[in-house]
Amino acid sequence: MAQTTPPTAFKAEQTFLAYNQAQAQAYAHGRPDYHANLYAAVLEHHTSTGGQLDTIIDLGCGPGNVARALAPHFRHAIGLDPSPGMVEAARAQGGVTGTSEGIRYEVCSAEDLGASLSPAVGAHSVDLITAANAAHWFDMDQFWASAARVLKPGGSVIVWTTGELRFHPSMPNAAKIQTTLDEMQDTELKPYFVPGNVLVRSRYEGLVLPWQLEKPVEEFPERGFVRREWDVGESFHDELPQVGMDRYESIVSTISPVTRWREAHPETVGTEEDYVRRCRRAIERLLQEAGVKKGEEKIKGAMQGVVLVVKRV
Repeated sequence: MAQTTPPTAFKAEQTFLAYNQAQAQAYAHGRPDYHANLYAAVLEHHTSTGGQLDTIIDLGCGPGNVARALAPHFRHAIGLDPSPGMVEAARAQGGVTGTSEGIRYEVCSAEDLGASLSPAVGAHSVDLITAANAAHWFDMDQFWASAARVLKPGGSVIVWTTGELRFHPSMPNAAKIQTTLDEMQDTELKPYFVPGNVLVRSRYEGLVLPWQLEKPVEEFPERGFVRREWDVGESFHDELPQVGMDRYESIVSTISPVTRWREAHPETVGTEEDYVRRCRRAIERLLQEAGVKKGEEKIKGAMQGVVLVVKRV
């Protein structure tokens, strides 16, 4: 018998919700996109289990990267995000479907899932729902009920997330760099973690699935569920093998606990006392300690990930 999870008080994510368009554009620049292999795997999981290619909804679409990557395979595409700033950034970049129809971007929560829009997202009108690094912010009780409403029989919910950015063992002094930054995170950044951040760190081990709810959503049976883990080197993210320290700063600056840390320490932003800048200096020092010349420091990330596939009957 599937384990059930009682409902807990839901607290909506506030950091990304408050982003303006400039912050959303910085987020888009700072975050590496997903690799073509990941997008191909998402489509294969969907179509090989009977999913059709008429309409896709990308939830927590942010600046629209995932919607733009997958829309060409569908006739209609919708990107939903509760942050007006994110939606403005997505609209600015546009994107089209396989029929040259523009992607529709709307301010809307995953829990509502288009019910309040005009025109609304109709019942049994959607083939695929995706959520990239976003499902950990959803009220899963409400989300699964809404997903059952809009998905066609045979449709798919496919969500994915990365774990933490780790340093590749091939980097000079990698073990010491990892230990140093782990200690900084545990002592300084951890107080700014919220439950969603913990879910990401576990690669969605605790994400509530529809058969685990106190009142299971019967349209999503456990049979057919797929959990696919992506390990280092399996092309989860589309990124260069090595990046410079400026790029490192831009990536780490998009992490929500860092945003919250900076909100609590506004006087440090842009100074050498900023958390991200101190992380950078620690890396540079340890790379130089290992013989890397000053000004030539680069990092190599070790990215992992997980993809969860849930089918509607």
